Amino acid sequence: MKFPHLRQDFAASLVVFLVALPLCVGVAVASGVPAELGLVTGIVGGLVTGFLPGSSLQVSGPAAGLTVLVFEAVREFGLPVLGVLVLATGLIQVLMGALKLGRYFRAISVAVVEGMLAGIGLVLIAGQLYSVAGMEAPASGLAKLGGLPGMLADAAGSAEALASIGLGAGTIAVLVLWRRLPKRVRTVPGPLAAVALATLVTLVFGLPVATVEVQGLLGSLQPPGMDAFGELGNVAVLGTVAAFVLIASAESLFSAAAVDRLHEGPRTEYDKELMAQGAGNTVCGMLGALPMTAVIVRSSANVQAGARTKASRVMHGAWLLLFAVLLPAALAYIPLPALAGILVHAGWKLIPLREIAAMWREHRGEALILVVTAVSIVAVNMFEGVLIGLGLAIAKTAWEASHIKLEVIDKGAGPVQAYLSGNATFLRLPKILDNLESLPQDRPVELDMSGLHHLDHACRTALENWAERHSATEPVKVTTP
Repeated sequence: MKFPHLRQDFAASLVVFLVALPLCVGVAVASGVPAELGLVTGIVGGLVTGFLPGSSLQVSGPAAGLTVLVFEAVREFGLPVLGVLVLATGLIQVLMGALKLGRYFRAISVAVVEGMLAGIGLVLIAGQLYSVAGMEAPASGLAKLGGLPGMLADAAGSAEALASIGLGAGTIAVLVLWRRLPKRVRTVPGPLAAVALATLVTLVFGLPVATVEVQGLLGSLQPPGMDAFGELGNVAVLGTVAAFVLIASAESLFSAAAVDRLHEGPRTEYDKELMAQGAGNTVCGMLGALPMTAVIVRSSANVQAGARTKASRVMHGAWLLLFAVLLPAALAYIPLPALAGILVHAGWKLIPLREIAAMWREHRGEALILVVTAVSIVAVNMFEGVLIGLGLAIAKTAWEASHIKLEVIDKGAGPVQAYLSGNATFLRLPKILDNLESLPQDRPVELDMSGLHHLDHACRTALENWAERHSATEPVKVTTP
């Protein structure tokens, strides 16, 4: 039989489609682009990336993790430039995969990646709370957080805002409580059930809440024109492309590692997966759609639904295409507060509270990097926040790598014995010199450096100068590494 697992893959594809549909629409609306563009990215994630080698069971599409960055890019550069940003991201990912750089993303500090996701989650939650109330959110992360009390005060005096908040809160409650319902009920994915119930309540009670604006699949496509490509000379645009590449690639490859732990099938080939993601983003860019990443929510649903091969994710893309072609008008009935509620819930899951607590108990330096990265993203912006986190991680690693130990043995008579071990770098040079200069000046010294794994030029020069000064009164015998 040519497709021995067709039945399992067909059933899994329907589950993934039902999970992906509300998330594709919600991410697009929260990103400030037409809802149909989220479906386009989901379709490309299934029909293009889904066909390619790399990871057999993870599913790609628009991700909540890029929502904040896409929204800021569209607001700053305009929707026509989005396609250029995504196209450039895809081409860079393909090149990186061809150069076999995919595996090196696994070397990025986990604290930085989780801090990045936590920062995104905080900004996403803060921004979508305004959408839950049917109000426009401020531009910056700090303004979003600082404006929440005022937003709630304004909402308290508006019947429309209170109805919108009630619908959004109900959506979040359904998502939180869904996993506690009987297994038979949970065959319907939580996000789909939450949106369907919110839509039904809105129609039955005639709630005065905003709904999705429908433009049609073809009408929403925004292929970039030549004028948009001229923006690649803008430093800010290039910085946004770099942020897209870093976040999309890291999230996809970390997702691949997580999905590999969920099944016993073929392991991910990281370089091929990075090229597959790049191919998908290249197509999305040419269509002017949202950037894609591998999404752990859809991927885990795919594995848990019994998928055995990549056919399930390809078919899920086909179901999204059929929906976009045959039933686009159905999107117009979906209330925006329900989509905002889904993204508030998704943002909360991006904040790794358990991991922070575990890191604080075992690796406080890593926990500090995570928190600083998240706070920097909220206070400044996505790209600079990630750079701050990476800088802290590099500085911490350099400091730990320069660990050095000086053991002094003074028997009261004869030469003082000093043993240096570890890594002697300029970072620890002040400590080394302070300890050596505190040795008795009227006694000979035997300095044994054979235990050093590394001795940089600055330390070697400083130690030679110290030995020369000390030898002016008493001799210094040096054993070099």
